[in-house]
Amino acid sequence: MAKDGSTAAAASGTAAAAAATAASSTKANGTATDGTATGSGDIARSLELLWGTGERPSRGPKPGLTLDRIVTAAIAVADAEGLSAVSMRRLSTELGTGTMSLYRYVPGKAELLDLMLDRVLGEPLPAEPEAGGAPGDWRVAITTLARSYRDNLRRHPWLLKINQARTVLGPSALRGLELSLTALRSMGLRDPELIGVIITVNSFVEGLARTEADAAEAVAQTGLSDQEFWKSQQPYLERAMLSGAYPTMAGMAEDTFSPDFDHFGFGLERLIAGFEALVAERTASGATDSAQDRT
Repeated sequence: MAKDGSTAAAASGTAAAAAATAASSTKANGTATDGTATGSGDIARSLELLWGTGERPSRGPKPGLTLDRIVTAAIAVADAEGLSAVSMRRLSTELGTGTMSLYRYVPGKAELLDLMLDRVLGEPLPAEPEAGGAPGDWRVAITTLARSYRDNLRRHPWLLKINQARTVLGPSALRGLELSLTALRSMGLRDPELIGVIITVNSFVEGLARTEADAAEAVAQTGLSDQEFWKSQQPYLERAMLSGAYPTMAGMAEDTFSPDFDHFGFGLERLIAGFEALVAERTASGATDSAQDRT
């Protein structure tokens, strides 16, 4: 895709597309009690704040306090300490203001989470299109979408902890979805299939990102590195491999589980190859139909 920012921004629509589809095709989980589900608060108020249609506080808060500062502070706390560390009391400390002052801007954590999600979905994403891709190349768009979304999840691992089945869609989420669909339009697929492409890529990226985040969390919680953890199991695993009960695993190469293998790149290439096969099939089918129409 052309390096005009549209392809990089497309990744911000990934979660929005998945959430929009999930909202129309799956059962909701009900009202969240742990503050980790989007759309679990006052939806009307969240929409007012996202789209800038609500009344702004005219008195009471400390001068200089803004909704933008509150959301920025909340994201910073979540990035550093996790979503559970985000509370109105903690934010009041971070911002040097009274807790009640914050409620003049946002009703509570549920609505704040909606604002946080839309903000990070709209962040400028650093991943650039791969070199050599022609403008309009949907393969480059998918690659950029996947890598950009992975980058965003690495910057904000708390995104993996929230339930986005009922995302309250703000301007950033909708713009990202618009850019994603525009970038993939050249695939020539039906509209529901384009959403399916985005959801498939989204799910792939989230799956690997969650594994990566869980590994980092395990190290933090236990104090054991991955190397130390697996080394503690080595004597038992070696005996198991020598027992003859696991011949396939025992015969695998030494580098089978090497951390140097690029599982992300491997999986992404396979996804694109599958989409290429579908696009080629549809193109051939369209050519056949056109030929038949001319006869």
